[in-house]
Amino acid sequence: MTETTRTERQAKVEGHGGALAVAVARRRGVSAMFTLSGAHVFPLYDGAVKADPPLPLIDVRHEQTAVFAAEGLAKLTRVPGLAVVTAGPGVTNSVSAVTTAWFNGSPLLVLGGRAPQARWGSGSLQELDHPPLLAPVTKRAATVHRVGDIAAEVDAALALADQPHRGPVFLDVPIEQLFSSAAVTLPDPPAPPAREPDGDALARVAALLGGAQRPVLVLGSDVWADHAEQAARRAAEALGLPVIANGLGRGVLPAGHELLVTRARSLAFGAADLVIVAGAPLDFRLGYGAFGGSSGQPARVVQLDQEVLASDAGPVHPARIYGELRKLLADDAVVIGDGGDFVSFAGRYIEPAQPGSWLDPGPYGCLGTGLGYAIAARMARPEGQVVLLLGDGAAGLSLMDVDSLVRHRLPVVIVCGNNGAWGLEKHPMRMFYGYDVAADLQPGCRYDQVAQALGGAGELVTTADGIAPALRRAFDAGVPYLVNVVTDPEVAYPRATTGL
Repeated sequence: MTETTRTERQAKVEGHGGALAVAVARRRGVSAMFTLSGAHVFPLYDGAVKADPPLPLIDVRHEQTAVFAAEGLAKLTRVPGLAVVTAGPGVTNSVSAVTTAWFNGSPLLVLGGRAPQARWGSGSLQELDHPPLLAPVTKRAATVHRVGDIAAEVDAALALADQPHRGPVFLDVPIEQLFSSAAVTLPDPPAPPAREPDGDALARVAALLGGAQRPVLVLGSDVWADHAEQAARRAAEALGLPVIANGLGRGVLPAGHELLVTRARSLAFGAADLVIVAGAPLDFRLGYGAFGGSSGQPARVVQLDQEVLASDAGPVHPARIYGELRKLLADDAVVIGDGGDFVSFAGRYIEPAQPGSWLDPGPYGCLGTGLGYAIAARMARPEGQVVLLLGDGAAGLSLMDVDSLVRHRLPVVIVCGNNGAWGLEKHPMRMFYGYDVAADLQPGCRYDQVAQALGGAGELVTTADGIAPALRRAFDAGVPYLVNVVTDPEVAYPRATTGL
C-alpha cells in the first residue's frame, strides 16, 4: 500500500482490496485478524502483514474458532472483532459461530472470500453465494462487487456491527476484486455517539422504584459493552438494590459485595415485586421475563454451596473443582465457560471480581466457543490469568485448537470436567423416559494427552485432593495446560429450566 503526501497520510491510500480493508479496520480500532488459511483471501493477509504497524494475524485450525476468537476479543475490548474466512466451506464452517455472535449481540465483521464474479456460474472452485446463508443471523450480509467500494463497505459494516443492538456483519468480495487495486479516501474515524436518557422514562422508573418493596436489578452484558459498569455500580449502591448479574455484567459488583444476590437469584426473582433489567434479553435465562409470586423460579439455597465446594467425595464432585479454583483466581482473571452441566456449576460458584471478565456461549448455546474465546482473552489480557472451563462434550468440538494456542505462544489454563457424558442431556432424558441413549462419552478420556500431543501440557486428576496441586502447576506452567478432572457422572446440576 502506498501513501500520497504526509498531510494526507491518514486520509488517502492506494493498494489492493486487502490493504484497503485492513486500513479501514485499523482506523476503527480493530486489533487482530483471525483466520484459517485460504487462497481466496490472500490479499487480506498481505494487507495485515504490510500494515504499519502490522495487524496481528492469528491462524487457527477451524473457521469456527476464528470467529469465536474474534467475538471473544470484541467482548473483552469493546471494539468490533475481525474474522477472515475463505470462500465456500470456509464461510459455511463459520455459520454456527456467527450465529452465536448474533444471539450474544457481539460486534463482529466476518470477511469472506468469493469465487470470481467474471466466471460466476461456470463452476469455479468453491463457488457459492454466501450472503443468503448469513442473512438470517447477521445485521447485514452482502457482496462488495468493486475494489473501489471495499473501504467504504468495511467502514460501514464495522459501524453497523457496533451500533446497538450490536451484532455480526458479513461481507464477501470476489477474488479478482480483492486482488485488484484502487486509490481511495478513507472515511474519517467516528466520534463517540452521544446518548441522552429519556427523562420521562426515567421519571416513570423512579416512580416504580419508589413504590416497590422488593426490587431487583439485573445487569447484563450490554452494561459492559456500553461502558456503563461504573454508573451501574453507583446506581445499585446509591439505591440499595439487590443485583443479579449475567454474562459480561458479572463483576460489575465484585464477589462478596453485599448487594450481589446472583447465587440466590431464584429466591430473589420469586419474591421480587419489581425487576429492572439492564443490558440483558428476557430469554430463557431470565425465565422469559416471568418473575415473582407463583411464576417465580424455585428458590436456591445458598447455604449449601460450601458443602459441595469442599467435597472429598470420590468420584470427584464437579463443584469441588470450583472450590479449589476460587482460591487461586486473581481479581483480573478472565474465566471462560464452554460446556453444559460443568459450566452450569461454574456459573453458580465462580463470581468475577471485575466486569468484562466472564465469557460463555450465551443464549444460542453453541458448544465449541471455548478455545476461540481463550485465544481472544489471552490477547486482550496478556498478563492476567485466563482460565477455560471445558466440558468433555465441548472438548470434542474445539480441542485441536490447543495447537493454535501453542503456535501463537498463548498460555491458558484449561480445566476439563470429564464425566464421560453429555450431562445436560443424559439426566433429563432419564427423567423423561427412565433411560438414556446417545448421551455417553468415553469414560476417563485422556484429553490431557491430546493437549500434550499438540505441544501443550497437562495431567489427569482422579481424586479431590489432587485438584489444587494440579491447578497450581497449570498456573505456573507458562504454556497451554489442561487439567483433566474425572468427575462423578451421576451428579447433575440442579437446574430449574431446560431452556425450552
